Amino acid sequence: MPDFTPFEDSRRLTGANLYFSEVGAVLETQGELPDEAALQAWGAAINKACHALGWPASAPVVRQHASGASLALIAPPDQLFSATEVNEWAWCCAYEMQHGPLAARWYAPGFAAVWDEPAAMATLRAFAAAERQPGLLPLVQAAELRGLPVLIDDEWLSIGAGDGAACWPIAQLPPPDMLDWASLHAVPTALVTGSNGKTTTVRLLSAMAQAYGWRTGHSCTDGVFVDGEAIEAGDYSGPAGARAVMRTSGVQAAILETARGGLLRRGLAVQHAQVAVVTNVSDDHFGEYGIHDLSALAAVKLTVASVIDASGLLVLNADDKTLLAQPARFSCPIGWFAQDDAHPQLQATRERGGATCGVREGHLWLSWLGQQHDLGDVDRMPLSFAGRARYNIANLAAAALAAAALGIAADTIAATLQRFGHERADNPGRLQHWQFGALRVFVDYAHNPEGLHGLLEVGTGQLAAGRLGLLLGQAGNREEPAIRELAAVAAGFHPARVMLKDIEGYMRGRVAGEVAAILRDQLQRGGVSGEAIVERLDEVAAVRELLAWAQADDVLVLPVHGVVARQQISALLDALQGRQWRAGVALPTL
Repeated sequence: MPDFTPFEDSRRLTGANLYFSEVGAVLETQGELPDEAALQAWGAAINKACHALGWPASAPVVRQHASGASLALIAPPDQLFSATEVNEWAWCCAYEMQHGPLAARWYAPGFAAVWDEPAAMATLRAFAAAERQPGLLPLVQAAELRGLPVLIDDEWLSIGAGDGAACWPIAQLPPPDMLDWASLHAVPTALVTGSNGKTTTVRLLSAMAQAYGWRTGHSCTDGVFVDGEAIEAGDYSGPAGARAVMRTSGVQAAILETARGGLLRRGLAVQHAQVAVVTNVSDDHFGEYGIHDLSALAAVKLTVASVIDASGLLVLNADDKTLLAQPARFSCPIGWFAQDDAHPQLQATRERGGATCGVREGHLWLSWLGQQHDLGDVDRMPLSFAGRARYNIANLAAAALAAAALGIAADTIAATLQRFGHERADNPGRLQHWQFGALRVFVDYAHNPEGLHGLLEVGTGQLAAGRLGLLLGQAGNREEPAIRELAAVAAGFHPARVMLKDIEGYMRGRVAGEVAAILRDQLQRGGVSGEAIVERLDEVAAVRELLAWAQADDVLVLPVHGVVARQQISALLDALQGRQWRAGVALPTL
């Protein structure tokens, strides 16, 4: 009798997702790849259970991939935990048909008769009855008829957003006719996703909205902010961050970072947005939730398109080949940005009257509603780092298009582009720069090969006779080929010193030093000498040692990922600059 759980993960989908635009549940199979007979048996069991529970009929979804299959079903919004139970029961029934009885101990106590269909149905009915909230669905339907956002978590339901929102405990929902519907409304909302540049684009777009006069909330990997002031700290780039922004009293615009992980684990938090941005798609996070290639990763990120209607705009990067191949699948309007305003996709879009943003003769040009707007000299925009940070030029163009779609005036967009990034506090942890005499230090969040390559291009562009010092680490949930690719990019820039680190809070199942060992091996394969590689697993200690090693004319490139570590490192660099420290001088004790 097999003694293991035949699925790797089973979870609720609380918003539009990779599989459908409704809510439901998804399960990731484990073990050998399921065959057609097993998948058909699962689908039949799902339909049988949904009929027994009185759920609306809908076709279950199978997404097969290299490591198995993702099995999803639509379910009522007040019975999503029950939907996970249905999914698990259905898959285990299908699995048993091919592999024999499973041990009962893997499942919850009291469900030992999981394979006895009458007992299973009775138990599933009991689960669903206990979870059901009769007042929830009428309230959701009434809000949707009025075009109002509905946000639901385990304890609360809210309708509306910002200064037009109301919130109730799930167990104390009012009937629809008791609501003051006139007081509830939506706010301009933007979603930003992509492999690189999300947080920078969110912060820049939020600054544009603030400059336009809106009290603006934004969520990102650093927390939840209202008009630039933190109200929550931590990684809020998923549905929890979106709910926190939308439920904050007084917020008049919402800019929401929408990361891959949240999209796959739960789906989108919102049902509608005026604009959604996909900055780019690059190799990252492969191997999780059945995502193994760029096409699948693009499909995940493009989930944001499902909440854009004909009055909104999906903003895509024309320089990204994966995204360039996608537009035929969408019915919503698409705006394109690129490094070159003469890009064929941008030209074709303008000929159709569409929106674009790109660089022409050194200036950033926005084409919006048939009008051309000169947003200014790119080299004078602080985020562009005098035109050398090409990836940030893409972020500038993306944010400009998104701002126009929100209704922000072109002169406000241009003015924000000319000032944002001048102060370090504008974009903490993203292409921050310190100079200590002839020593230059860059701090950034670069966390994948493409991001690291862009950062090192900017950093080494400042090298003349000096050396390159690099801080290098990777999250533990990356597959080994991805970790090696990161190290290969680093080796290609011929660093004279590499400090290998662990990333606090991102070990994700790996032991201390395990990622560093893979990085070291690949660096040496790429020609970096063993003497140049030092392992200092603590980020702050690694940075101090790099600073002590540095000489005049060197460049230090520091991809820093832990929020606390970044704050400590930024404080250290600020303090050293305040003391006019120079390379070659002993570091003070701070």
